[in-house]
Amino acid sequence: MNTNIKFKKANAFRISQEKLRNKALSKGVNLVAPETIFLNKDTVFGKNVTVEPYVVFGPKVKIGDNSYIKSFSHIEGTTIEKNVIIGPYARLREGTILKSYTKIGNFVETKKTSINSKSKVNHLSYIGDTIIGKNANIGAGTITCNFNGIKKFKTNISDNVFVGSNSSLIAPVKLERNSVVGAGSVITKNVKRNSLGISRPIQIGVKNYKRKNKKK
Repeated sequence: MNTNIKFKKANAFRISQEKLRNKALSKGVNLVAPETIFLNKDTVFGKNVTVEPYVVFGPKVKIGDNSYIKSFSHIEGTTIEKNVIIGPYARLREGTILKSYTKIGNFVETKKTSINSKSKVNHLSYIGDTIIGKNANIGAGTITCNFNGIKKFKTNISDNVFVGSNSSLIAPVKLERNSVVGAGSVITKNVKRNSLGISRPIQIGVKNYKRKNKKK
């Protein structure tokens, strides 16, 4: 492709983005630094939506009223209901559904996942092929291990579940209502209602331990 063709394509893209941004602004969307935000022709905004700089919208994204999307987030194939907070640095992939008053924090990736009202995934997590109920809290560093190299499996997290930080949920697995997963656990079996699931090596202490020094 020669330079002239590349220039024409880049210019056409710039013009189309300006039109999409102006359309969104005219409908009351608060685009902070709009020249840094990239929209798709089918992006749908509700009322009183705010989008911070450097957000990219892929195809098939719907954003509900009063939602707030923070900087450097990438969103595609996602339905976002009312009063949702996303980012910064969130990646929402196809098949993600966020119900009202949910929160997706920094460096969280979701795919084929439904998260119900008032649930939170705040930090550094991968949530794929998962259903999360209401009022659940997913701790920092939680991973749903949904792929065994051949087939993908589902994780079901019920209402009012608390998952401690740095936990791995090996699908298929279910965390029943009001259950708790202890931080640092690798969960391979269902956790029953009102129960604690914990899988963690026992910590030992070695007295008078001396570190080995590198030979000079």
